[in-house]
Amino acid sequence: MVWERKDKLIPNSHHHEAHNNEANVSMDSGQTRLRQLGYKQELKRDLSVISNFAFSFSIISVINAITTLYNTGLRYGGPTGMVYGWFVAGFFSIFVGLGMAEICSSYPTSGGLYYWSAKLAGPNWAPLASWLTGCFNFEVLIILKDRLYSHLQWAVTTSVDFSLAQLIQVIILLSTGGNNGGGYLASKYVVICFHGAFLFIHAIANSLPIHWLSLFGQFAAAWNIIGVFVLMILIPVVATEKASARFVFTHFNTDNGEGIQSKPYIFVVGFLMSQYTFTGYDASAHMTEETKNADKNGAIGIISAISVSMIVGWGNLLGITFAVTNILHLLSTDNDAGGYAVAQVFYQAFQSRYGSGVGGIICLGVIAVAIFFCGMSSITGNSRMVYALSRDGAMPFSSVFHKVNKKEVPINAVWLSAVISFFMALPSLGSLVAFQAMVSIATVGSYIAYGIPIFLRVTLARKSFVPGPFNLGRYGMLVGWIAVLWVATISILFSLPVAYPITKDTFNYTPTAVGGLFIFVVSSWILNARYWFKGLVANIDT
Repeated sequence: MVWERKDKLIPNSHHHEAHNNEANVSMDSGQTRLRQLGYKQELKRDLSVISNFAFSFSIISVINAITTLYNTGLRYGGPTGMVYGWFVAGFFSIFVGLGMAEICSSYPTSGGLYYWSAKLAGPNWAPLASWLTGCFNFEVLIILKDRLYSHLQWAVTTSVDFSLAQLIQVIILLSTGGNNGGGYLASKYVVICFHGAFLFIHAIANSLPIHWLSLFGQFAAAWNIIGVFVLMILIPVVATEKASARFVFTHFNTDNGEGIQSKPYIFVVGFLMSQYTFTGYDASAHMTEETKNADKNGAIGIISAISVSMIVGWGNLLGITFAVTNILHLLSTDNDAGGYAVAQVFYQAFQSRYGSGVGGIICLGVIAVAIFFCGMSSITGNSRMVYALSRDGAMPFSSVFHKVNKKEVPINAVWLSAVISFFMALPSLGSLVAFQAMVSIATVGSYIAYGIPIFLRVTLARKSFVPGPFNLGRYGMLVGWIAVLWVATISILFSLPVAYPITKDTFNYTPTAVGGLFIFVVSSWILNARYWFKGLVANIDT
């Protein structure tokens, strides 16, 4: 990777002409680049590279992802599938991150993926490319004022805060005696109220000036790292019965109860836990208009968030798995935690040594705090994307959601993100299966959105793209193609059936949802959007 600004960076077909040199003197490189791209500096540029990294790292949140999907990893492949699948997913995610980081360095704006696609596709294809990327980045469809708007990121926020609400439900259950001791199991209505309360708190926090969010983000990153190392050491040490190294590194679970026996197939299905973890790092791009020297630091935030998560997450996996002795018991709804595997591991470890699971409940509290900050950072990223889209007139009521208050915060975008995320959890009241089906497509949708601008960079823009300070040099094309092929691979793998025989209750709705979204998005473009959505809209004269 080459870290230098090319003299050719400004004058090409995708860049505006350089403006007054005296104005550049008072700006850092990120603000200067933003002006060259045609946008005013409306948000407060106060984030350091550490803060930018912290937002992405907090959203990736290995504690949250592993805790939420550990049941899936145990059921499909078990220890071996998780331990080795983690590195496969992390390795290829770094290629995707490198491809995104190079583009981010050239186009450091809050619009992120959809903005990159517009610039890389060229003037003729820019509106369509931007439309497709935005819709896959935003997955869930909403139609207002004859306009389509969709947001996968809201689905991610919904899944994070809803998983936190479910964890609180389990903590209450264990604190009152557990599933086998007459403990209190909160109803689905109580869980949805928890979910709404967390979103409300997150919206209030995100209404504060950016320097407060920067402090929260750094605290969250430190909490995730320290929490992982404490738990990975504490849980195996406390447990009186421990798994052997042979079990952790060689045991492959084929007893999944879902009618699947093929080991390669099981490994692929279990892969979802690891790959789902490595999502959300585009937050570093969405925060670039608030990051100092964003044309360098945004790229650093993306790559460092993936790399650190890969290492820290593997430690978390090992710490939990060395305390696993009976997979079937952990997955059973008859255990104390009602089938919540990680909660059962923690509770059982402390109960076996001290006769009480209180220590395990405290450890679950550590996880809950990490998930809480993950949800908070997710709202931050969502609101910046809404702000950027509104600035380009791509949102319904753009004039409302583009507003920035006196604290330089896109306040209306913040509260919209919280409200939509709450309503998206309401399907869980009628059918938890329906809610989980909606959330399960988040991984595929995210990576398709990640892959589109990278694909455009190695095809239509292969000769015209001018990199910023973060430059992959001659390896840019190779890295880009590996990233694109990986996105295509996981899009197919995660669309495979997860149980046999296939019924309405076991059907994998991912291909239906993604395919239906694609048809809807293309149709809406042909019939409606192409008449009013014209792509990027600069708000200054350069």
